[in-house]
Amino acid sequence: MAKTLVVVGAGPGLGMGVARAFGRHGFQVGLIARTKDTLDGLVGDLARLGITAAAFPADIRDRDALTDALTRVEETLGPVDVLEYSPSPTGPITHAAQTTVTSAAAQFELHVLGAVAAVGQVLPQMRARGMGTLLLTTGVSARIAAPFLANVGLAMAGLRNWAHTLHAELRPQGIHAATVTIASGVIPGDEVADPDAIGARYYNLYQQPDRVEEVIGDLDAFRALVAQWTGTNG
Repeated sequence: MAKTLVVVGAGPGLGMGVARAFGRHGFQVGLIARTKDTLDGLVGDLARLGITAAAFPADIRDRDALTDALTRVEETLGPVDVLEYSPSPTGPITHAAQTTVTSAAAQFELHVLGAVAAVGQVLPQMRARGMGTLLLTTGVSARIAAPFLANVGLAMAGLRNWAHTLHAELRPQGIHAATVTIASGVIPGDEVADPDAIGARYYNLYQQPDRVEEVIGDLDAFRALVAQWTGTNG
């Protein structure tokens, strides 16, 4: 039976790069995002590549809807072998001193609590089978403090920390948890940042269960950008 990848937060860029990478290696793919018409188009694109895929619309911020969508993935495609979590950032992005409880909570709700809900849904079956992979996507602000991405960084750093702790706890049970830090835009045609190049990096990480993190992009370049911004705005 074919293995199953589910992409939570599927879109035409990064999510589809991951879907194509795994699909080319025989995975069937479940796509979860809010808009049914968009998902149906992505399913059609994958079908034209010979990849079996299905759409499961849900608002990731609605945790009941998300867990229901994951249940439907399992009922339709079978047990989830790989969960990839990468919702697109939404909501206001605030500077450090302008961060409020509301702006921080919005990002935490999307990036952390959504991931916790998704993992909580698929993890029991992975534990029962003694295998599975959890790939949790973060942004560069998970690694480098950027005052202009303050509320996003709060959530991203928390998600990265949790991925590392999941890795430590679950690896002895045969489950691979890891994080992918995206320190770049998703740029079609770019040698590093093209969606298919990024998708290949995810698949490579999946194949290395002892690894806990993959970084895509140039952290030093972003550090320099932050230093420049700080010097200009300090």
